[in-house]
Amino acid sequence: MVELSRRSAAALGAVLALAGESSAFVAPDSRSLVPRTSASPTPASPAAASSSTRLRVIGEQASSIGPAQVLRNLKESLPQVPWLAEGHAPASNKVDIPDHVASVLALPDAPKREAESDERTERIRSRARQAAEDALELKGMLVGEDDEQAWWRTQRSVPAGGRPVTADDPLTVLVAGGGLAGLVVAAACHSKGMKVALFEQASSYAPYGGPIQIQSNALRALQQINPEIYQELVRAGTCTADRVSGLKIGYRKGNKLAGLYDAGDWLVRFDTVGPALEAGLPATVVVDRPVIQQILVKYGFPEGTVRIKSRIQKFDDLGDGKGVAVTLEDGTKAYADVLVGADGIWSQVRKNLHGLDDGAGGFAASGAAGGAIDDAEARRLARDTVEIAAKADRRFSGFTCYAALAPHRASNIETVSYQILLGEKKYFVSTDGGGERQQWFALIREPAGGGDPEPTPEDPHPKLTRLRREFAATGDGDDDGNVWDPFALELIEASSEDDIKRRDLYDGAPLLTTLDPQRLLSPWAKGPVALCGDAAHPMMPNLGQGGCQATEDGYRLVEELSKVTHTRDVPWSLGGYSRTRVVRTAIIQGFAQLGSDLLVDFDLMMTLPLLGPFFLTMTQLSMPFILRYLYTPSF
Repeated sequence: MVELSRRSAAALGAVLALAGESSAFVAPDSRSLVPRTSASPTPASPAAASSSTRLRVIGEQASSIGPAQVLRNLKESLPQVPWLAEGHAPASNKVDIPDHVASVLALPDAPKREAESDERTERIRSRARQAAEDALELKGMLVGEDDEQAWWRTQRSVPAGGRPVTADDPLTVLVAGGGLAGLVVAAACHSKGMKVALFEQASSYAPYGGPIQIQSNALRALQQINPEIYQELVRAGTCTADRVSGLKIGYRKGNKLAGLYDAGDWLVRFDTVGPALEAGLPATVVVDRPVIQQILVKYGFPEGTVRIKSRIQKFDDLGDGKGVAVTLEDGTKAYADVLVGADGIWSQVRKNLHGLDDGAGGFAASGAAGGAIDDAEARRLARDTVEIAAKADRRFSGFTCYAALAPHRASNIETVSYQILLGEKKYFVSTDGGGERQQWFALIREPAGGGDPEPTPEDPHPKLTRLRREFAATGDGDDDGNVWDPFALELIEASSEDDIKRRDLYDGAPLLTTLDPQRLLSPWAKGPVALCGDAAHPMMPNLGQGGCQATEDGYRLVEELSKVTHTRDVPWSLGGYSRTRVVRTAIIQGFAQLGSDLLVDFDLMMTLPLLGPFFLTMTQLSMPFILRYLYTPSF
């Protein structure tokens, strides 16, 4: 029962799931400089690592685990009474915006919905196209003569014990990884007068990856770092806090004792703007990834701060306040007072910092470039990642995720910004991507390392074929006989085979799994080196907080560094950042982990008398409190 209560608590957090930050998609280990997609890890079990069958599974689903499986077995062993499942579901289950949400959305300070229009769609899509073109043209990047004369190439003479930090001789910072975390750190450093250089391993800021939800807490951090960045992001974004969010049941479920629900009926509905207004925070927006990147590059720091095709391979702590010496993969040397590892879930900086085994630092594009890999390479990486995750001490979540950005005006776009369709072994997440596009994720519980069949003349679209079967809305339904709400297929059918990406989802332990005293005192930092974002706390996408927590990291890390008046104080400053951030991120990370586990068993609750209605009621009542914790104005 303890485990069941833990799952129940996690579900309350998972309901928030404003999934837009796809940090769970970084695939490791490829030698190409072509950008990659993002994933998240977990140590694979020895059985998973050694079984060739598990590594090459195609479409095999795992069963429910723990107390949920016990309840399923018990329920199946009891006499079934068909009459209990007959009847009509209440009409109130089908109302998108109930009174408690409508009253909040009607508040004078609440954002008002701007209806979809051709002009608005073109404005959002054209800005995304322009940002992608700017990225491919390397606008603002460090190249040519400026690269050869960069400040970080020269090792300065620092006396034993370090040097004073002044406005004329500021702290110098190197950042590994040009994703959201790295860009925010660089912008925050520049805002405090520090010298900063950012190294991104991809060959360009490629136009890959769906829009990112920048939730209220992350917007506040950006507002404090640089008001101009904040204003540009809000101007470029689509507000998603002006409509309802929540959980739906994917197919008809329930009974007269626990409640009847038709396919697509609401289970839980909530708004995200109320808690934000209470905390004095801006409303959540969704912004295209290339647009976010270009806004941060343009307004966050001087041109020439970002150097592409640059992967940090190793570093040496020079000790005694003298800083750090970094070696890039091509042999180039760089020197500074501080190194920040924002290089993603398979972080090379983390590998070196924690002394992990060879192979723990996979070569994968950060969120900066996302990454476009073909399906054949994706299948290979899925198998390789099982072993890499074990070396990197990362956790396989138990889910494979299919994702795409569908250029489609959703049928419920004017009233719903985010929803999850729940089912046994799988669930379907969708969120408004702006510009009449829907970002969707289909999470299916199955072993790691699998892949879809290669296209054949008989089945040229194997991913679409599988998804049509998994979320069938007609006939006999899916393989379990469940006929799904047609909304899932509405978005799937609006996506092309090439646009759909499949990745196993990995994350990390919320807290340390070590007795090393140094790491217990300073979990993400040692000497002049610190981690942030996915390198420190990769998490499942259910809360949409991966990028938001990375943004909070960047703000807090640089706030601590800004107090440094002498380089000998850098280690203590970074340790303070680490200790400040680890508890909050661990709580949110744990919610995301356990929430994913529970969502696929949510349908079970719909058939349990007393427990089902109680669970739904408590989930609904808890939502404002969970949102208040996420949307704190200080971090």
